[in-house]
Amino acid sequence: MGNILLFNFFGPEMLVVLFAILLLFGGKKIPELMRGIGKGIREFNTARSSLESELKEGMNEAERREAEQKKKEESSNA
Repeated sequence: MGNILLFNFFGPEMLVVLFAILLLFGGKKIPELMRGIGKGIREFNTARSSLESELKEGMNEAERREAEQKKKEESSNA
C-alpha cells in the first residue's frame, strides 16, 4: 500500500475547504481569523527560538564545566 499523507490538499479539495471556511466565518471575519493565526504562529516561533537558545546555552555551560573538571583532574594528577 503506499504512503498515506494526511492533509494532502490539492486542487478541488482545497477549493472545498476554502469555500467551507468562507461559509462558516463570512467575509468579514476571515481577516480577523488570519491575524489571529499569524499572531499564534509568531508567538510559537518566539517561544521555540527562546527554548532553543536556552538549550544551547545550557549545553555550552555543561561543556565548560566538564572541561574545567578535566583540567582540575589533570593538574591534581601531575
